[in-house]
Amino acid sequence: MYRTALRNVLAHKGRLLMTMLAVLLGTAFVSGALVFTDTLGNALRTQSSKSYTDIAVTVSDRDAVGRGYDHTGRTSSGAALTEDTRKAVAALPGAAEARGVVSGFAGIADKKGALIGDGFSTTGTNYVPGADGTDPRYPLVDGRGPRTSGEIALDAKTAEKGGYKVGDTVRVAVNGPVMELKLTGTLHTNDPRVLAGGSLAAFDTATAQQLYLNPGRFAELDVKGKPGADDTALLAAVKQAVPQDDSIEAKTGRALAEEQDRMIAQGTRVLSTFLMGFAAIALFVGIFIIANTFTMLVAQRTKELALLRAVGASRKQITRSVLVEALLVGLTASVAGLLAGVGIAAGLQALLNGPVDANLPDGPLVVSPSTVIASIGVGVLVTVLAAWLPARRASRIAPVAAMSSVEQPATQKSLRIRNTIGLLFTLAGAGALAAGAGGKEVKLVGLGAGVLLIGVFVLTPLLARPLIALFAPLLRRLYGTPGKLAQENAIRNPRRTAATASALTIGVTLITALTVVGASVNKAVDAATANDLKADFTVAMQNGSMLSPDVAGQIAKAPGVSAMSVTRSVPVETGRGESDREWLTAVDAATIDQLATIKVKDGSADALKQGRLMVSSGTAERNGYKVGDAVAVTYPDKTKGSLTVGAVLEANTALAGIVAPDNVVGPHALPGTGPDKVLVKGVHGADEKLKQALRDATGGNPLIAVKGEKDIKAESRKLVTDMLNMMYGLLGMSVVIAVLGVVNTMAMSVFERRREIGMLRAIGLDRIGIRRMVRLESLLIALFGGAVGIGLGILVAWAGNRTMADSFKNMTTVVPPLQIVGFLVAAAVIGLLAALWPAHRAARMDILGAIKSE
Repeated sequence: MYRTALRNVLAHKGRLLMTMLAVLLGTAFVSGALVFTDTLGNALRTQSSKSYTDIAVTVSDRDAVGRGYDHTGRTSSGAALTEDTRKAVAALPGAAEARGVVSGFAGIADKKGALIGDGFSTTGTNYVPGADGTDPRYPLVDGRGPRTSGEIALDAKTAEKGGYKVGDTVRVAVNGPVMELKLTGTLHTNDPRVLAGGSLAAFDTATAQQLYLNPGRFAELDVKGKPGADDTALLAAVKQAVPQDDSIEAKTGRALAEEQDRMIAQGTRVLSTFLMGFAAIALFVGIFIIANTFTMLVAQRTKELALLRAVGASRKQITRSVLVEALLVGLTASVAGLLAGVGIAAGLQALLNGPVDANLPDGPLVVSPSTVIASIGVGVLVTVLAAWLPARRASRIAPVAAMSSVEQPATQKSLRIRNTIGLLFTLAGAGALAAGAGGKEVKLVGLGAGVLLIGVFVLTPLLARPLIALFAPLLRRLYGTPGKLAQENAIRNPRRTAATASALTIGVTLITALTVVGASVNKAVDAATANDLKADFTVAMQNGSMLSPDVAGQIAKAPGVSAMSVTRSVPVETGRGESDREWLTAVDAATIDQLATIKVKDGSADALKQGRLMVSSGTAERNGYKVGDAVAVTYPDKTKGSLTVGAVLEANTALAGIVAPDNVVGPHALPGTGPDKVLVKGVHGADEKLKQALRDATGGNPLIAVKGEKDIKAESRKLVTDMLNMMYGLLGMSVVIAVLGVVNTMAMSVFERRREIGMLRAIGLDRIGIRRMVRLESLLIALFGGAVGIGLGILVAWAGNRTMADSFKNMTTVVPPLQIVGFLVAAAVIGLLAALWPAHRAARMDILGAIKSE
């Protein structure tokens, strides 16, 4: 029996090729994802370890947060890492050197004034020269390090992007006006944020302290040990030398490197899980193709298998022989897929570091034993499991079937059982989907969508006949006999048609759902921007940090400004709600009604002007706030007060949470902290003149963005579009596998119907008619799969949109008609292209040879 299985594999190489390709592509996705993430993680760990090679102990001050960096309300008073502390640590036995470090963000403008980098990785730090005048953290590429407040050094890539050379004047800013500094040198850095497309600006220590902390204060001390010194003993000595405060923490460099490694491993696991999700989709699609292929092979070999039963082969032997075929196919395809995945990972690494310019760290490809085992194991397991049902079906072939070459149809009992199971799954999935949508439970919606898909797949044979019949009149009118034959062929074996169409349905369902969700989010954001925000422009930092405290005053003096209001997030301790801390959104009570839409559900519209709070309806419901409630608060400066709820607002994206008058809570914000953003309304509306005036008022800072309604909408749409394009690319593999499935089904169908095709040719149907018949059959199957996928995708998207109702005001499901029609047309094109080779093969078939074939 094993020799028979091997002979069958070798005898049907052409028929199994598409199945092997499906397994190969799915396995390649798995191995490619694992190799790429392992390679990236190894390169990041290697790069990160270089940052700690000369650090024995590091001391960090959690309270030394750069101005404008976060909203935690940490105070800059109390214990601190000062110059005296640094000298005390440097004098310890076993310490060779103690380096004081200050860091923050610094936006670098190119010569046209545009920001270099993404805004979120614009790093600023202090340059600490050693005895030789260089900082070992940042080896010099050219020039020297900065020494005075008027000098700066940049990493070499940023200098190249900006077109700067040593001696040029560089425009740089933190959260205020632009500073013009002389470039004294270019540096090399291992900082992954910079290497991933960010920028590095190095100042002298005094300037960095002035920009980010306070004079004489450090955020971190990096201690280098003497040769042979024990890190643990040095750590104990350092802990005694630094201020004894909860905000001061000391660790060995080794522990810090291990912590960084754990963070990198966690990040790569998340990436790997994300990619493996799409690999699972590709393999799931492949299951339909594999099962369909082996089902057709078993059907074509009915007489052969029945003869084996007649000469003494048991049912178990028949089942094993089919499974051995699947094992050989799966093993061969999985090994090829593993090798292809390694190539994909290498190509992806070259692409990201080449044309895409993602600046990922270089490193050798990592092919771990676990990747090899997982890739081959998954491919073989999927293939064998997909072939199990056809193998079971083969074992039930009666010996008497050897007397007939006709395929044995499915019994009515098996069809009833299948339809009953499918109906139960469909109802359960639809119920879970509806419950998840009503309760806004994302996990329940995901579970319901999965169960619903399975139910519809099981019911697909039942759906195939009526849905395909819808196209019958059109096909007969346009194509006559070939159209009629194509329709009858498509519904002749509904199980086969369903399995072929289902592979395409999965990809279309996911693509449709993503598209509908994206269109719905775009509409919700557009509506919220247009309806909730009256301001003509919003001024904010591109990296989400705070603006300088001076910016609001500068904007107020800009020509063309008719009204403005700061919005700042102020943390207060209340002792109620979901936690002891609440966030107040402080605004200008006198002008906010000109800059944002305020609709009061309960209380007074003048609550802010009366010094009271406005609470959004969601926050009020969640935390039990009512009009008239007194809220005891402790401000960031540790003073205590009481605020009264004066109104409950309708949902508003511009004024969410708890809104407070800035003149009441603003004085209690920490010194040096500025607003999150400034809302501005112009005398003549949102014209370019006002936009330029606001840019000028903020000193031309490249990190400060001035955005109007169109800018906000465009930014949101770009974010959604980029995300959709990435998802489409990852789902493309499943669509390719689905196309292979259509090709495989049509090719094998042509083979098993060769006598029928020969008879059609003999009675007068020409080659053009044969080709047209095969192409139209493939078209019907693809349209059927596409139509079911579009319907399921819209339903899943609707449920998903319902779960986001709290995040997006007035969220509705938007079905973009042009894109949906485009997906259906794409499915039709896929069907036609997939039929090219099978149709050509059918048309070229020898008439006499086909008629006498068995």
